[in-house]
Amino acid sequence: MKKIGILFGMENTFPPAVVEKINSMKVDGITAEFVKIGGIRMDEPMKYDVIIDRISQDIQFYRAYLKNAALHGTIVVNNPFWWTADDKFFNYSLAHKMGVAIPPTVILPHNKHPEGTTEQSMRNLIFPLNWQEIFEYVGFPAFLKPYSGGGWKHVYKVHTPEEFFHHYNQTGDLCMTLQHGVEFDEYYRCYVVGQEKVHIMKYDPKAPHHERYVKGNPPPSSAALHSRIERDALALCRALGYDLNTVEFAVEKGVPYAIDFLNPAPDAEITSVGQENFDWIVNAVAEMAIKMAQSGVSPVKELRWAGFLAGPEVSPKSAAQKKSKA
Repeated sequence: MKKIGILFGMENTFPPAVVEKINSMKVDGITAEFVKIGGIRMDEPMKYDVIIDRISQDIQFYRAYLKNAALHGTIVVNNPFWWTADDKFFNYSLAHKMGVAIPPTVILPHNKHPEGTTEQSMRNLIFPLNWQEIFEYVGFPAFLKPYSGGGWKHVYKVHTPEEFFHHYNQTGDLCMTLQHGVEFDEYYRCYVVGQEKVHIMKYDPKAPHHERYVKGNPPPSSAALHSRIERDALALCRALGYDLNTVEFAVEKGVPYAIDFLNPAPDAEITSVGQENFDWIVNAVAEMAIKMAQSGVSPVKELRWAGFLAGPEVSPKSAAQKKSKA
């Protein structure tokens, strides 16, 4: 019997809905349940063929368990090794290199020395920074936000250098980015599942949390915009190796700027996303998990991002042909 487990925290609707959906499909040899674990041995035998991870970003014990489970053959959604290593600034740089529209973004040193360090620890840092050069590159308005994300915590919109320094001086030892603020005409949040399916949702980040997913889910303003959003969302998740993610696009003058795509445990509670979006994500994740359990392999080619950074592969034959033409 192939077993699918879901590891979760304070969510109340998505995890049980996925388990119920998988079991209701009555696929021969497939069952789903909530993950149950205690102290984990280093030689812990595989208990689950697939685990859908919704909480390890907040609990180190769970992240360590998932790495060990992957070592012993479990397919984990999302890859706990890459998730641990990833950050939003790298994502912006990679996306920019791929040709995806990204607002000008700069990573900044910690405002205060991280715990256990001193001024001597920062001897490689230029001080004072050339703030004028940074502000000219990014432009105002801009968003000051943590480089690794955090659910809209410590995010500030700034319009002037004075506003920037007011908030930057309150960030302590957080590592922050400063990103140009797109003055968007349209805004969309996209579920991407299995690097194959994309669900585009009209989104209003300025509204109260429970009203951000626009009722009726109106589509992008043109077929071309719809196509580009879908294409870029898939390209980003394939390059980063995420089986489950959301990608956010702020559209200004017809250009969809990808401004947030490190969401490997995206919001999927019915109380915030609404019934239509909830049904879509539950069905898509259930189908993906069953497919993984049946095949025994993730549809993701591991560490696709590393292959991208290395550049296109050149076969010995083509290399020899190029040499002969030289």
